[in-house]
Amino acid sequence: MTASVGIVGASGYGGAELLRLLAGHPDLDVAVVAAHSQAGEPVASLFPNLPGDRVFDAVVPEQLAELDLVFLSTPHGVSLALGALLHDAGVRTVDLSGAFRLTAADFATWYGESHPRPDLTPAAYGLPEFNRKQIADATLVANPGCYVTTALLGLVPLAGLLMPDTIVVDGKSGTSGAGRAAKDALHATHVAASLTAYGAPGHRHTGEIEAHLAGFGADLGPISFTPHLLPIPRGLLTTSYASLAAGVTAEDVQSALVDAFAEEPFVHVLTPGTFPAVKAVAGSNACQLSAVVDPRTGRVTVVSVTDNLGKGAAGQAVQNANLLLGLPETTGLSTIGLYP
Repeated sequence: MTASVGIVGASGYGGAELLRLLAGHPDLDVAVVAAHSQAGEPVASLFPNLPGDRVFDAVVPEQLAELDLVFLSTPHGVSLALGALLHDAGVRTVDLSGAFRLTAADFATWYGESHPRPDLTPAAYGLPEFNRKQIADATLVANPGCYVTTALLGLVPLAGLLMPDTIVVDGKSGTSGAGRAAKDALHATHVAASLTAYGAPGHRHTGEIEAHLAGFGADLGPISFTPHLLPIPRGLLTTSYASLAAGVTAEDVQSALVDAFAEEPFVHVLTPGTFPAVKAVAGSNACQLSAVVDPRTGRVTVVSVTDNLGKGAAGQAVQNANLLLGLPETTGLSTIGLYP
């Protein structure tokens, strides 16, 4: 039986990627493609890879409440209202914003505002590799941040091997991670042949990484996180550094990663010394990662890559929707990236 779904925020990059993925999904029918300011405009006028005569719909909550599932690819302020409304109506919802990823107290700390529905926080955290059962049983799923997904996949399996208070995460993302809105810092002339840091030390994903490391049994204290802007359209790489506990070997690290993901279709662990590249996962829902140990310093370096619009956003949202609807988790998703 085909499920009817809607996308709110379909005019953004995450929404457009959802449309692309769902066009090939055999069990989901996209009944609503909603975008507030672009309502009535042809989808193809913004996204030429999505040809046809479909136009963006207006956002009509009553219409959304009749669907089997809704994706919210909206800013957190919009998701706070719509996510709560859909939850209360019993509509399964996957929210791609930060509206429901943290406790109400942590949300206030990192977002600088009080949460209007603390009873819904935190929602089921949508990182299936570590949280399948809670996702499948949920009504509201909080899709993780792109940096957070990429970092956690490399760090959570190593939790018992690391020294607390030593984690540093260096993240680099393509420009689509900053959204479709015109911004001076994203002008092609400014981004091309350049690399810049931003958001440190208080980027919201810092709190999200800390909270969900602890939530998945890896309470390793505060971390340092710095994101950077890469001059590429899509792709995300995190390099995480941490001190190893006494007696931990390189073999221990590799075994922990291999064991954690041996049955995972979307996570590929490479041999130590083989470092993943963002291009290898482009267009897919895959994550590639590898780790190396420096015996001189007693530190581990974990490198993880995802497509920030794939496993970092829309791909993972489809993975979560499959779980919510009782479908095979890989339906409509690729485990292999485009190359070259």
